[in-house]
Amino acid sequence: MYAVIRTGGKQYRVAPGDVIRIESRASADSNLEFSDVLAVSGGEGQIGRPPSDARVLGQVVEQGRGDKILVFHYKRKKQYKKIAGHRQPFTAVRITEIAFDGQKFTAPELSKKEAKPKKMKTSAEPVEIAPEAEAKAAKAPAKKKAAAKKPTAKKSAPKKKK
Repeated sequence: MYAVIRTGGKQYRVAPGDVIRIESRASADSNLEFSDVLAVSGGEGQIGRPPSDARVLGQVVEQGRGDKILVFHYKRKKQYKKIAGHRQPFTAVRITEIAFDGQKFTAPELSKKEAKPKKMKTSAEPVEIAPEAEAKAAKAPAKKKAAAKKPTAKKSAPKKKK
């Protein structure tokens, strides 16, 4: 199941559960409705023009700005160069529902991840070492420390004879 919608002067092929980046919307509502539906597909190999009551619902996931694009103006032989940057604002929308002809196709709910509490080690708790690790440590020979290098004395240059 998918639909083709038009928003912000562009067309997007969307299915329930998809996340799309659209041109930034002025409203930061949590829900958006796209009523400009160009085509819908109810099954495999079927596509058609939807009735006027077809709609696509979405939920705002995030708002931000895209990567920087450099705009460079240049005129040869005229000593003219100008550079500017631009970051296009966007709104990321998760498609939650596509409805037409009395049919509704909804996206599955996102499961919220629960944060696990971090265990803090205290100095009072004993740290256990595996018996295999103890055996390896006992068998390994003690490593010799590298002798510290002594700085070499600089030799003076022989005096010139006249």
